[in-house]
Amino acid sequence: MSAGSLVLYDVTSAYFEGRRSPLAKLGHNRDGKKGKLQIVIGMLCNAQGCPVSVQVFEGVTGDPKTLAPQIRKLRERFGLKRITLVGDRGMLTEARLREDIGPEDGLDWITALRAPAIRELVDCGSLQLSIFDQTDLAQITSPDYPGERLIVCKNPLLAEERARKRKDLLEATQKGLSLVATATTRSNRPLRGKDKIALRVGKVLNRFKVGKYFGIEITDESFRFWPNDTRIAEDAELDGFYVIRTSVPRETLSGEETVRAYKGLSRVERVFRSLKSVDLKVRPIRHHLERRVRAHVFLCMLAYYVEWHMRQALAPMLFDDEHKDEVRDLTGSVVAPARRSPQAQHKAQERRTEDGVPVHSFQTLLEDLATLCRNTVRVSPTDATFIDFTTPTPVQAKAFTLLGVSHSM
Repeated sequence: MSAGSLVLYDVTSAYFEGRRSPLAKLGHNRDGKKGKLQIVIGMLCNAQGCPVSVQVFEGVTGDPKTLAPQIRKLRERFGLKRITLVGDRGMLTEARLREDIGPEDGLDWITALRAPAIRELVDCGSLQLSIFDQTDLAQITSPDYPGERLIVCKNPLLAEERARKRKDLLEATQKGLSLVATATTRSNRPLRGKDKIALRVGKVLNRFKVGKYFGIEITDESFRFWPNDTRIAEDAELDGFYVIRTSVPRETLSGEETVRAYKGLSRVERVFRSLKSVDLKVRPIRHHLERRVRAHVFLCMLAYYVEWHMRQALAPMLFDDEHKDEVRDLTGSVVAPARRSPQAQHKAQERRTEDGVPVHSFQTLLEDLATLCRNTVRVSPTDATFIDFTTPTPVQAKAFTLLGVSHSM
């Protein structure tokens, strides 16, 4: 059996310069630019992370609301009959699975559960955490998810990172709340008034986003708080766990293949990172007309499309790991963090390829190629002219060979 066309889908936002575009709206700003208008960008990629389509939405559009147009596009424009759509837990919500995906024949999906849903699986007995003393992946079923597969994974490194981050946030929040409590007891101009105290407390809790771990009591003249140890322990119990949820049957994709497909969303994030900061700089967006904004984003996607193919061809010369698939097959665990191949580690340490050519980043290699010159030579006294190219260096010659082009074109 076949899973059909595996499609990765995710969205991001990009802030906007000016206030006159019909697409630019205030919305959930992922760039941390408060008060800036923005647009929302939806990106479809194939399983390898190569972009195949981009669409611009108004800046106020929520992630799930962008899903229906993408499904229509895959059906009508690309003519796909069997599709497996991969989206994160904020994209493929229960409502979208029911209303947008459910009525579609031949459309499967892969997503993940939110933390409260994982807690419910534990509380009802569908998920036994003790089994992960011996394994890092298990497939379970639950009557709450009829006809679906749940693939539970535990990543010890992720557990350590979440525990560390929670500890830091709890300490920072406790320090901030202690300052508020002290302000209510000081002898000189003590903080008074239930509303004023609550405002100060709210600023602390909103800053660190861990208010659920504290109990608070506010009066007109006092404030006290205490850690909710039960809630902290419950969440700590689930550190490192995540659950992949899918409609794809086991005969079509194994548990390991399904997890690998979901983790492929990181490739879409790589596209966004390149578009917004590393290479292409889609921002700042200064166009105002809707068609020009869409054209600007589309051209940036086309540029990354070219870059993606260039990276695949130039991988032996870059710090990129062209042997990662071989290493993945040897690790024995799809849950474990990705490892670089011995060849890539050697390349990074020696900063030389196997044939002795210096290793580059994609950016520095382009800078090197840019030094190749096309000269128009004029010969006196006839004033005859001809075109001459500078002789490529070994690095440039190897790059052109890998790209399959002639430096004299």
